[in-house]
Amino acid sequence: MESEQIEKYKQAGEIAKQVKSYARTIIKPQMPLLEIAEKIENKIAELGGKPAFPTNLSINEQAAHVTPAYNDDEEAQGLLKVDIGVQIDGYIADTAFSLDLENSEENKNLIEAAETALKKALEKISLKTSISEVGEEIEKAITEKNAEPIRNLSGHLLDEYNLHAGVTIPNYNNSQEIEIEEGAYAIEPFATSGHGAVRDGKPSGIYKLENENQVRDHFAREVLQFIKKEYQTLPFCSRWLVKKFGTRALIALKRIEEASIIHQYPQLIEKNSGKVAQAEDTILITKKEKIITT
Repeated sequence: MESEQIEKYKQAGEIAKQVKSYARTIIKPQMPLLEIAEKIENKIAELGGKPAFPTNLSINEQAAHVTPAYNDDEEAQGLLKVDIGVQIDGYIADTAFSLDLENSEENKNLIEAAETALKKALEKISLKTSISEVGEEIEKAITEKNAEPIRNLSGHLLDEYNLHAGVTIPNYNNSQEIEIEEGAYAIEPFATSGHGAVRDGKPSGIYKLENENQVRDHFAREVLQFIKKEYQTLPFCSRWLVKKFGTRALIALKRIEEASIIHQYPQLIEKNSGKVAQAEDTILITKKEKIITT
């Protein structure tokens, strides 16, 4: 890895660390999710970064891909996952934590399971470690807490403007002997009281540019050009576009989606509606060292 790349990963990580600490201080039960997301994203900008993806705020059985809409009135409650991404020139820091907002022993146990699994995985991972060895550490830590890892969610290699760059880090021993190479990796254990798998839920309002098709509508083309310039291949959300263009951006988004130019992610819901906790950090692995950037 080039020293300039390493430095940008570190810069993104430093901002993500500060934003994560800030988020922990502001989030309270019944606080509007929209307010939480906007405060987190404003703090990222204030510190000199850009969001690498919309702030995910997932409650209870929601595991991921949940961000408030522009007019959302839902409030923070239950077991809340806060997933934050920061990018500097496309180099990403990805980090997450979970909060128990109802003083629940079940919530506390799941949070501890996810956090312990993350700690063990970060200790284990290094150059030439197999991904199954890392997954085994995660699985063991979570099952020791009488919980289940979510097997169809995983950590992932990060690359420039690419949140999921090929190599995955499983949350269980998948028996694959793929070895860890130099790079930046997001390690993200999910612990659940449910089945240990997620299904697709309703549309999330989170999108990603998929291909170079065009649309006929003039305003939709204007919105599409903004998406390409501002977000490139990183995820974005309808809320951001409403802030820029007003609510007519929603009609433009629909037309762009119908032209198969963008993909809308579904919310990810635990199959048995079990509660889910998440913990996540980004680790940079080079030939000389490993650095937990977040």
